[in-house]
Amino acid sequence: MGMMGAGAAYAAKAVVRPPAAVASEPKEIQLVHQLGPQREEALKQLVERFNERSKDYRLSVRTGTWSDDGSPHLMILPDEDMERFLAGKPRYKALSAVMREGGVPLPALKPPAIMARALVDAKGRLLALPVGLSTPVLYINRGEFRRVGLDPDAPLKTWFELQQALGRLFDSGSTCPYTVSQPGRVMIENTSAWHNEPVSARQGKSERPSFNGMLQVKHVAMMASWHRARYLRIFGAESEAEQRFASGECAVVAAPSASWTDFRRTAKFEVGIAPLPYHEDFPGAPQNTLADGAAMWVAAGKQPAEYKAIARFIGFWLQPENQVAWQRESGYLPLNRAGVFAAQSEVLGPDLENIKVAVSQLNNKPATVESSASPIVGHARMLNILDEELSAVWADRKPAKEALDNAVTRVQAAIAPVLR
Repeated sequence: MGMMGAGAAYAAKAVVRPPAAVASEPKEIQLVHQLGPQREEALKQLVERFNERSKDYRLSVRTGTWSDDGSPHLMILPDEDMERFLAGKPRYKALSAVMREGGVPLPALKPPAIMARALVDAKGRLLALPVGLSTPVLYINRGEFRRVGLDPDAPLKTWFELQQALGRLFDSGSTCPYTVSQPGRVMIENTSAWHNEPVSARQGKSERPSFNGMLQVKHVAMMASWHRARYLRIFGAESEAEQRFASGECAVVAAPSASWTDFRRTAKFEVGIAPLPYHEDFPGAPQNTLADGAAMWVAAGKQPAEYKAIARFIGFWLQPENQVAWQRESGYLPLNRAGVFAAQSEVLGPDLENIKVAVSQLNNKPATVESSASPIVGHARMLNILDEELSAVWADRKPAKEALDNAVTRVQAAIAPVLR
């Protein structure tokens, strides 16, 4: 064979080589939510940091819910959606099982009695990650307090002390000294727990509503007197009270602790934050308030490898530095002790002042049977009934006792189909 023939044979041989390995694209884990634009941005930042470290799976984030097309893997659901999601056959895989099978520790707070009970099973194991918890606190317009000669740093420990401040604001021209976001949740559910007063009572093996006792009637009657005196204004839409405060119209608002980030972002004045007041004639008060809000559920029916990726993402979320970033941007409560300790750091200054106030309220005293979350009042449907009856009080159509008695009757009739 000549030199040319040998070269041709070599060339032919040289081109026969195995195909180069093609890197496979990461598989997608879908996360849907209804958090709103600002908190969605915080969530996307968290997800982007995780995706930078994940080779085989990447998370995608979009607005939606569990019933949307696309069968998402993870769903952050608000209270109303959560109730529908939990009705019927289980649509979720328990978070504790996902983490255990994925070999990832779950260093979350032991689910306390102050947390919505729907998030834990009979053995106290987490079913979902409570990523959107808040508790009601008091916000004040510090500039408005100074304008009328009030010290914004003076504690308003009792409802009577707040009443005196509201009177000063009203006399000085305020058209909205005080307002409340989610009146039923603040005035009944949390005020009851804050005073160690039950909202339900045992009846055989079940519970019945009992939030028409002396404390609840006293408090609603006091709020009604404030409303008549124009110290208190109640607004219809759920977020309107917060918007009126942020605009500077209302001087004080009782609102979720997570609203701190919204107020600091939108208000044109210095915002102060403090615990809810209490009635000093109830021995032992203040006790503790309650935590509620959105939780992240893992969908059932996914692949084992997908669950392992989800476990890694949740473990990533629970790292202290990621918790601090989430708390600072979203305003929501810590998810474990590392997050609580990080929130206490003085380095972060006022960024997490709402977390400090909220945690001090929730942990003011160990929760009792009376001050624990109730499956009766905590449901969104029951709180809607409460708000409807309270609206009759603000309109002077019913006194406090009649409205609360009627709410108890209506909630009792609604319990069976919701809690079965």
